[in-house]
Amino acid sequence: MMLAVASIVIWTKAVEQARAADARAASPDGLERITEFFNNEVATGKLPGAVVLIQQHGKPVYLKCFGVRDVARNVAMSPDTIFALHSMTKPITSVAAMMLIDAGKLALADPVSKFIPDFADAEVGVSSLASDGTPVLKLVPVDRPVTIADLLRHTSGITYDYIGGKLIDKAYVDSGLFDGKYDNKIFAERIAKLPLARQPGTLWRYGHSTDVVGRVIEIVSGQTLYQFEKQHIFDSLGMTSTKFVLESADEHARMAEPLPSDAILKLAEAERRAHPEWESGGGGLVSTPADYARFSQMILNGGEFGGKRYLGAQAFKDMTTDQIGPGSGVGRDYYYFPGDGFGYGYGFAVRVEPGNAKPPPPGSIGELKWDSGSGTYFGVDPKLDMIYILMEQTQNERGRITPAFRKLVYDAFDAAN
Repeated sequence: MMLAVASIVIWTKAVEQARAADARAASPDGLERITEFFNNEVATGKLPGAVVLIQQHGKPVYLKCFGVRDVARNVAMSPDTIFALHSMTKPITSVAAMMLIDAGKLALADPVSKFIPDFADAEVGVSSLASDGTPVLKLVPVDRPVTIADLLRHTSGITYDYIGGKLIDKAYVDSGLFDGKYDNKIFAERIAKLPLARQPGTLWRYGHSTDVVGRVIEIVSGQTLYQFEKQHIFDSLGMTSTKFVLESADEHARMAEPLPSDAILKLAEAERRAHPEWESGGGGLVSTPADYARFSQMILNGGEFGGKRYLGAQAFKDMTTDQIGPGSGVGRDYYYFPGDGFGYGYGFAVRVEPGNAKPPPPGSIGELKWDSGSGTYFGVDPKLDMIYILMEQTQNERGRITPAFRKLVYDAFDAAN
């Protein structure tokens, strides 16, 4: 125990020294360019509104609200606006799982079938041809069981229907995965019966892995996913508006909405809200900029916030270290969402190199990030002792806005040199 405490102290001092060596401040002119960019996005009707927060040394250096929460209500955007996080739920669920691993109640090497028996019969779907030449999905045995580590690093073979290929897509659609009412238990049992898109451990493939993690957390803890996260993360961090289901009229009034023309996100949100019984660990939470800033600051602090430690030094290091790099045997394809220069840990993309682009994307080696289909985005940069958060609700424009936002943030810091 004393050795563990000593390692945490040593690690913390090393991080503080590294921050002190390169803790440059942001340029006022650079920050103003962020303001100009989002003012233009709202003025030209591309966004209903957004909230941007940049925090350095634990204090906000930039916090601005743009536009409105909802064009139909014309209520101004504010710091307490609630946003659907969609895939920015995943880092929170992953931290919850790592807390159980840290406590010795769960292990990365555990087969998922230890908790969800249906995974013992998992098979991989391989594209093949019938005797008449018709494409068919051939089912083959797994080379090894799907593990908790596979779920956390997205190498389980579990996918999203739109990513897995035409035959996997058809298998997902035909399965009735989203039919009727379902909670985490039912969802995990349903998806366990579907074919994996790849052999476990061979390819980074985005999908419902983190939803299955949510069910494992419930089984190990004996609580619902929300109960566990509320008790162990939300309440102690002061994340009072982070939850799966809005509970009051005030919360509903604070909810941000996408533009009516943002059809894909409108549909996704309608589906999410239609299933309040499903606490999706991969995409079901809503939150505010202030709440997510507390979570992000805890990550920046190495798993500690306000004098409370959420993750031990080794668990935090494992979580924020590239787990799919050289020697891991994990491949990448078109759907490798961490992006150029980034590896992936247990729940976060982690910058490991400048990347192949010329010039390389902005940022720092060791930074962590993730985003979502609703346009929310966050980054954690230990080198700058900085976090940055974008809260918006757009699927139509996120592919353009989020990289532009990231560049504007780093340009502001680079301009200060």
